[in-house]
Amino acid sequence: MVDEVKVAEKTEKLESLRKIDDNLRLPSVPERIAFPKEIGVSAARMQTPAVGQRATRPDGRMHGLGQTKYIDDMFFPGMIHAKIKRAGIAHAKIKSIDVSEAEKMPGVMATLIGSEIPVNSFGPSLQDQPLLADDVVRHAGDGVAAVAAVTEQQALDALDKIKIEYEELPNVFDPVEAMKENAYKIHNNESNVYATKTIMKGDVEKGFADSNFIFERTFTTQMVEHVPMEPHASIGQWDANGRVTLHSSLGRITLGRADIARTLELPINRVRVIATIVGGNFGGKNEITTEPIIALLSKKTGRPVKCVFTREDEFISSTTRHPFVMEYKTGMSKEGKIMARKVRLICDGGAYCSWSETTLGKACILSAGPYNIENLHVDAYAVYTTKTMTGAMRGFGAPQVCFAYESHMDDMAAELGIEPLEIRLQNAFNEGSASPTGQVLEAVVVRDSLEMATERFGWKEWQR
Repeated sequence: MVDEVKVAEKTEKLESLRKIDDNLRLPSVPERIAFPKEIGVSAARMQTPAVGQRATRPDGRMHGLGQTKYIDDMFFPGMIHAKIKRAGIAHAKIKSIDVSEAEKMPGVMATLIGSEIPVNSFGPSLQDQPLLADDVVRHAGDGVAAVAAVTEQQALDALDKIKIEYEELPNVFDPVEAMKENAYKIHNNESNVYATKTIMKGDVEKGFADSNFIFERTFTTQMVEHVPMEPHASIGQWDANGRVTLHSSLGRITLGRADIARTLELPINRVRVIATIVGGNFGGKNEITTEPIIALLSKKTGRPVKCVFTREDEFISSTTRHPFVMEYKTGMSKEGKIMARKVRLICDGGAYCSWSETTLGKACILSAGPYNIENLHVDAYAVYTTKTMTGAMRGFGAPQVCFAYESHMDDMAAELGIEPLEIRLQNAFNEGSASPTGQVLEAVVVRDSLEMATERFGWKEWQR
């Protein structure tokens, strides 16, 4: 009886070990979470007139459960990885680029330099930006060469083997200095100023003459990086009919498709751009970055190529919010009425134009603030410097000038001894007011908004 029990225990133990051995031989597959097949739909989504109703975002559940696929989650058979070598120097002439040692590195399948790109320039307004700098680098984040390798680490290792000889050129970091006639010309133009805007309304000098007080102050803002949770990313691959398909985190794929076709010298119908879920944009993904580069690397290798920016790439080579230098001069009556205002805006566009012209125009129009000003003169300039290029970011020039004119209003209210809310209500737009460019405004709620906000905040009680 005892022997039979021992045999049974031994058999059970062997069976258990066999199952463990079988499991070790199986591929490792993570356990899948079972999601419900039937999802309830809110009543608001079942109605046609859904405006004003509470409704869940259609992509909210996928985000919350981690099921959303971004580019870095995507994989294609045979896919390889690309990395880009940055200049690391603010302004220099490229004397030579040697990629021969990089091409010998393990796993490296292709390299690319600027001279190999059919049309090595792009930009939403001025085509002044190279995809890979070929003759001159104009900021430290400029790409100068790219590598495609089997793994990301192999591509990064190969970047260290690329030899570049530079002849350093003068740096121009201050936009005010960049405007001077004797400043070094970054793009070999007659001037570093490449866009100007002017608004004139009434007689500003007469307005100053009629004023009881004149206040002057200069305000500055800094560059701001968007820092999206998902960095810039793209995957490119070709088909047998000579068409390229790009999965991209671009926010404006129609504009991007036109730029890609132009840089590759392809008919636009041979370029397909698939917009993936974007993990944060804020304006920073409004233009191409690596798409033509990976398209050419894919063509060289015959493989799908993925490129995902590192966080360092994001900070040194993607667009940022424009820094502004804003000079304000305002004439006031003793009662606190704005009699005249003169504004000079200097937009630091960095190394390339990008969206600076658009940003400058919006900043110029909005620089007077939401206030009735009969006498106004605004001059605005966009300037090249040897710094990280600037581009679109939420507000397009509005946050910078808003900071300036509201800070200016606070300073003047304090000097005149007028309560900050009162000085704003006294000068705020009303129904039928004219904007700085002569637009007659309708449905104006500046005063209503100020009064409602201060009431809810308890402004008057707090002032006591």
